[in-house]
Amino acid sequence: MKAVFYRRYGDASVLEYGDLPVPKMALDGVLLDVKAASVNPIDWKAREGYLDPFADTVFPIVPGADVSGVVREIGIGVTEFAVGDEVVGCVREDYLSRGAFAEVMPAPVRALALKPQNLGWAEAAAMPLAALTSYQALVRVLDVRRGETVLVHGAAGGVGSVAVQLAVHLGARVIGTASDRNHAFLRELGAEPVNYAAGLADSVRALAPAGVDVLLDAVGKRIQRTVLPLLAPHGRFASVVDPKARELGGAYVFTRPDTGDLPVVAALAGKGVFRVPVGAVYPLPDAAQAHLLSQGGHARGKVVVAVDVAACAEERPYDER
Repeated sequence: MKAVFYRRYGDASVLEYGDLPVPKMALDGVLLDVKAASVNPIDWKAREGYLDPFADTVFPIVPGADVSGVVREIGIGVTEFAVGDEVVGCVREDYLSRGAFAEVMPAPVRALALKPQNLGWAEAAAMPLAALTSYQALVRVLDVRRGETVLVHGAAGGVGSVAVQLAVHLGARVIGTASDRNHAFLRELGAEPVNYAAGLADSVRALAPAGVDVLLDAVGKRIQRTVLPLLAPHGRFASVVDPKARELGGAYVFTRPDTGDLPVVAALAGKGVFRVPVGAVYPLPDAAQAHLLSQGGHARGKVVVAVDVAACAEERPYDER
């Protein structure tokens, strides 16, 4: 099978495109014919070795956890899915080796859900981690309620853009920080945009003089100095990128591919509660460019790798629609 992989840690130049053996399938897992995968910050951080203290590695490593595809084979213990099912997943094993940047990927059934039929392959691959993170942060941890004011710091990215839509669905008023070029985009999602650099504090205070009820940080930079003072007394906050949020009295949300939550967020996407904007789509051989764009931190929405280019051919990035 064709795949993108790396044999050692390093920058994006260590990514290779070539042939690897088709991986084996677990007795309680499936094999997927991959249609598309998306890039998350954890992917390039793993590539650079930041996860080495926490996870065993089996080189060569195929990156990618977010996937959309078709069930190719099922293990003898699998009853949840059948050959031919269209699925999405956030597949995270206990070691680094077998990822979604490949034509065939093994996956445990606990990491999969049926693909919403209203999503194309690229958009479906962009959905799992961003949607799970937003749902677990806003619903499970922060318990956002109708009528509250929610500040999403980093609202134009993959997680932030879904969090905005989900918070609006929950009945909250949403303020989102982003660069000026993304303000029209945030208004489309239902947020009141403010610039995340120049005059951020004054802009948010002008919209919420008493402070915001809930803060969700998807940036991780200068949170203590810039956005945390904007929280109302007894307000709640969490970060999806900075574990130090715990030391500041908030929560750190480390996303878990929960078997209960993934079907829930897939169903919400199927009902049109939120869409995951796709910022760019690259063919599999150009996966290094996808990593670089994600690592730069300025992509609008998610960066997707089209493993099956023909299947993703009709889907265009948000900026081209």
